[in-house]
Amino acid sequence: MPRPRCLWPTVVSALTALLIPALAPASDEALSLEVTNDGMISVDDGHYTSGVKLGYSFRPEAAHWTQRFSRWLPDTLIQQADRAEYRLVQQIYTPMNIRASRLLENDRPYAGLVYGGASLYGEQSRPNGRTTTDLHLDVGMVGPSSLADSIQQEVHRLTGSNRPQGWDHQIGDEAIVNLGMRRQWWHESPLASKQLAWGPEASIALGNLYTYASTGYYLRFGDAARSVPTLTPNSASSAGFDAADGFRWYVFGGVEGYYMARNLLLDGNTFSSSHSVDRREWVGDLSAGLSLAWDDWQMRFTALQRSREFHGQQDPDRFAALTFSRAL
Repeated sequence: MPRPRCLWPTVVSALTALLIPALAPASDEALSLEVTNDGMISVDDGHYTSGVKLGYSFRPEAAHWTQRFSRWLPDTLIQQADRAEYRLVQQIYTPMNIRASRLLENDRPYAGLVYGGASLYGEQSRPNGRTTTDLHLDVGMVGPSSLADSIQQEVHRLTGSNRPQGWDHQIGDEAIVNLGMRRQWWHESPLASKQLAWGPEASIALGNLYTYASTGYYLRFGDAARSVPTLTPNSASSAGFDAADGFRWYVFGGVEGYYMARNLLLDGNTFSSSHSVDRREWVGDLSAGLSLAWDDWQMRFTALQRSREFHGQQDPDRFAALTFSRAL
């Protein structure tokens, strides 16, 4: 059977052609690399097994298209883009038993995901706190064109790990488009020469990749920052520090609950037949982590435990992300 034509180089070329002219005018720029893997905090190698995200964030000036677009949107959504971000992402999902070549009907489908995204981040000051708003657009591809099977095969060959045998059963090629919004209401108070911040959040997403609504509560202590890191299915967050120089740090933790109306990575392809499982509608997350910075460099570690996402899943999933960023 011929191998499906790879669309990923075409996607990258198109995104590059679109984004490079849009990078200026901007200031306070930063590049980031985020690596996600279940092996950081778990002995298992399955479900959300790995992910890589390259990001470029910046403070857009008045003439930038993100500012013009923000002003066009209703003030109830966002008043201005205090920061913006472009990103390229690849993620790999597998069942727990990657050594089986047969279709594992009661476990998570094999799936590879690649997409490019753009985010706008707005902030409004309030007495004793602030309100932050994130708007996201993600466009990409799920399926063999993501090259997830080849990447995982090569990584496992280099590391001497078990070779995955079931990629013939992966979810098929499908273009994805997703919109998302996240709002957090932070209360802030000085404590021991640092800042204590806490408050609720609410999110919503709509698209053929994810459709959900969520709410949660987060706590942060340390040097002042705009928000806290997030992990999938949330697209991204503006988690940098307010200050720009010297050594800074904060720790954080949170809980979040989702009503999942659509998850292509569990439900299977929208318009064609593929492996799928009986998805749970209600999913919960516990997360915690640490962020460190020294002058232009920042490092963030985020660990997450997610409740069972489909019927027949034996245990909750655990994975973590390590993010490095540098101001330009």
